[in-house]
Amino acid sequence: MSDSSRGTRRRGTDRRRTGAHSAGTAPYAPATAGGRGSDRPPGGRAALRKGRKRRGGHRALKIVGLAMAFVILLAGGAAGYVYWKLNSNIKSDDLSANGKDGAGHEKADAFGRTPINILVIGSDGRTDAADCKLGGACKTASGQRADVEMVVHISADRSNATVMSVPRDLRADWDGCHDDGHRSMGPQHDQMINAALAGGPGCSVVAVHELTGIPIDHFMMVDFSGVVNMSNAVGGVKVCVSADIYDPYSHLKLKKGSHVLQGDAALEFLRTRHGFGDGSDSEGRTVGQHVFLTALLNKLKDDGTLTSPSRMWKVANAATKALTVDNSLDSVTKLIGLGTDLNKVPTDRVTFATLQTASVTVNGVSELHLVNPGASTLFKTIADDQSLTTASGAKAAPSAAPTIPPSTIAVQVKNGGGVDHRAAVIAAELVSRGFSRETTSGDGPPSTTTTLSYPAAQQAQAKSVASALGLPAAALKQSATGTGIVLLLGTDWPTGTTFPGGKAPISAADQKSALTGTNSQLGSAKGACAQVSKFNDVIGVDASGHVTTSDHPRHSTSPSHAYAISPRVKDSAP
Repeated sequence: MSDSSRGTRRRGTDRRRTGAHSAGTAPYAPATAGGRGSDRPPGGRAALRKGRKRRGGHRALKIVGLAMAFVILLAGGAAGYVYWKLNSNIKSDDLSANGKDGAGHEKADAFGRTPINILVIGSDGRTDAADCKLGGACKTASGQRADVEMVVHISADRSNATVMSVPRDLRADWDGCHDDGHRSMGPQHDQMINAALAGGPGCSVVAVHELTGIPIDHFMMVDFSGVVNMSNAVGGVKVCVSADIYDPYSHLKLKKGSHVLQGDAALEFLRTRHGFGDGSDSEGRTVGQHVFLTALLNKLKDDGTLTSPSRMWKVANAATKALTVDNSLDSVTKLIGLGTDLNKVPTDRVTFATLQTASVTVNGVSELHLVNPGASTLFKTIADDQSLTTASGAKAAPSAAPTIPPSTIAVQVKNGGGVDHRAAVIAAELVSRGFSRETTSGDGPPSTTTTLSYPAAQQAQAKSVASALGLPAAALKQSATGTGIVLLLGTDWPTGTTFPGGKAPISAADQKSALTGTNSQLGSAKGACAQVSKFNDVIGVDASGHVTTSDHPRHSTSPSHAYAISPRVKDSAP
């Protein structure tokens, strides 16, 4: 042990038919001279009729059995066809463009459970005529980029989930990507993160992982036509807008109130950038996406789609056609397993949030950069599998602040587990969580179990320490020596800053930091309206509401005013 005492700043038998008769059954008499076929059973005609009836009964049973077997075979064949059909729809690719370690690795808890982090990508690639028609600008489009990127985090215990949107224009750095079948690229610096998709979905995984530090376990990518087909398969999604809205760039045009969107209208809603929030990439686009996904999530759960074979066939067929997934999700059973995990999470424990960013002018150009410490705290919250909701679904962290400020609680951390520097690591974690800078680390007696001892008068302080580190109640021991709070680390806690099987709650300060500026909402927010932007951010609209060319006068207007001056433009949905 090398933690010296110091202050710290942080299966019938096969019965074959033989010549023998069954027990209790008289053998047929052999033929005799002058006799007429004496192969009748004893008992005369009555017995003969009975025997024929019995044999007829057996024959009927055989026919029924064959029929049933035929039906089963047909059903099995149909199921097999469905399974083959859905599997053949699925396209897959490498998870990471930088080898097996390029996406990070999850750590299992004491029960062998791990969180699941999925990068959901909406591609703007115009790879066929359908996508060209839907996306437009095929002649000027340069390569494949990510219109949408979301990290979907499902907790290890499947009790909660966080959906974090990553704005497409965010500036980021990532290592080079060299994935078979995709364009290679060297190390990137200060580039828009959506450009990573040019190196394949595995490159987007690399970029997001390196930006956030969050391990990425899977990706799911969908293109323009996929969004249209999937929205049709579910029968449309009901959304609400707070005011009249027209965005001539995405072509979304809706009157104030609720609408059922499917087909092109669904795509327009998801792609609009100038219509909602502040009209920016970081907020305008993600506001609509979160409202749409919340409505979709509740629709699938409420209308029985997940338990209806006919409805599920339509959705599964559309989804498997639309998706490109990583190689570990390349079968229907695997996708169903993933969907089952997500379905376990109550909607009021799903938090939608947009990564904190801000526009910064660099050499006269507006660029989107991270806003810290909020962004870093949000990343750490997801990476550490901390919930952003309480068990009741409330947004708030602990309902009340601790009565004793952590900053007044000093802990003596002792290393008894034999792992170098463990005491220093845990002491630093306590300090980073707001505990006293008088917290120390050092060597302790060898121990197989981790204990937290405390004087009787400091029980409340000890409970605060235990809560912060995810220690079980059994680890707390009242001490008669009165030497302060002492944390003795045992061999049962060799790595990590949260006790195995435990979960340190997010502090009120960290939760506030993680959610501030994210425009967060819960998955249970049914009927919530997407707030239409009031900014004059719709540029290039003439009196008919059409986008003008550079040869015509231009002016800026709000989405609502653009709707008002565009009577000849058809609404996206009634």
